[in-house]
Amino acid sequence: MTTAGKVIKCKAAVLWEQKKPFSIEEVEVAPPKAKEVRIKILATGICRTDDHVVEGMWPSKFPVIVGHEAVGIVESIGEGVTTVKPGDKVIPLFLPQCRECKYCRNPDGNLCIMTDLKADGVMSDGTSRFTCKGETIYHFMNISTFTEYTVASEFAVAKIDDAAPSEKICLLGCAFSTGYGAAVKTGKVTPGSTCAVFGLGGVGLSVIMGCKLAGASRIIGIDLNKGKFEKAMAVGATECISPKDFTKPISEVLSEMTGDSVDYTFEVIGHLETMIDAIESCNKNYGTCVLVGIPPSGKKLSCDPMLLLFGRTLKGCIFGGCKSRDVVPKLATDFLAKKFDLDQLITHVLPFKNIQEGFELLNSGKRCLFFVALLLLLFFWWSYLFSTSYF
Repeated sequence: MTTAGKVIKCKAAVLWEQKKPFSIEEVEVAPPKAKEVRIKILATGICRTDDHVVEGMWPSKFPVIVGHEAVGIVESIGEGVTTVKPGDKVIPLFLPQCRECKYCRNPDGNLCIMTDLKADGVMSDGTSRFTCKGETIYHFMNISTFTEYTVASEFAVAKIDDAAPSEKICLLGCAFSTGYGAAVKTGKVTPGSTCAVFGLGGVGLSVIMGCKLAGASRIIGIDLNKGKFEKAMAVGATECISPKDFTKPISEVLSEMTGDSVDYTFEVIGHLETMIDAIESCNKNYGTCVLVGIPPSGKKLSCDPMLLLFGRTLKGCIFGGCKSRDVVPKLATDFLAKKFDLDQLITHVLPFKNIQEGFELLNSGKRCLFFVALLLLLFFWWSYLFSTSYF
């Protein structure tokens, strides 16, 4: 029986208020309106940004369904949708690409005006597509992926090859694309260069992969948790160090290790202190520092302007600087062509009902991502794969 045009009842992890556990609820998902698509989620992941919402460090309306890294199948489409059709495999995009605004038309821009920067929690018409127990449930980043079904703008989905494995390719929705893009698109890492990556979670590992693919000859991974070093080396780091092993500032350590020749540094944690460390660690004249990690909302970075006066470049990036609908399908194709491997980013499996445990793992230092709602025969078998954290 077709569900197109009808309200769908399904399970979702609802966050009713800050600093409270997730609650698995039956929610109603309305049909998509004009230029919208309704998606059956096949895989989704936990990101530190989701946890920022839980802890009140990221703006959001409540109650809300968070989650923003996923893959799914288009269940139905609204009026005027032309770029995808029911049955297409897609990755929802927290950073849309309308291809018409000034940001989308600029070759170096990607912050589409349709991005939910104000955390309004509603679709473009000012309403939500989710309800639960008669109450409106708000969207997160306009895609809300901790649910069996979601609704997103046509401009916030990227069609990908059907052959792409859901439990891996969902990483393109945030972690891999952000890290890879930070190295290749924003940082523009050059062959033979030396790079230092602060933070060896999922995005940090993806930065390392991007640096390696760009031809960097030396890639230094930096993290307090030495348990992350093995994976970092497996994906391309040439060496790893922990600031705990030194009494001097990490910038001095890196300078001595490299002869003051770190060309690129990447901060992939979101801590103000490590952002300063990353700036100080790249060469003071020609070095480039890229800020990737997202700090808690409202925090301000303060540094000595002399750090930049001699020529250092400081950059920020969102989604790795990538134009989402253009880049994600290409990355999916490259993955199928075995140009990069995502297996090292996946470590744990938990059932969907244990999503709260996933966030506890995230905050315990094991820092994970979680995946996968699979339709098997006529029953939903919910399971989630966990990966090292972004930050």
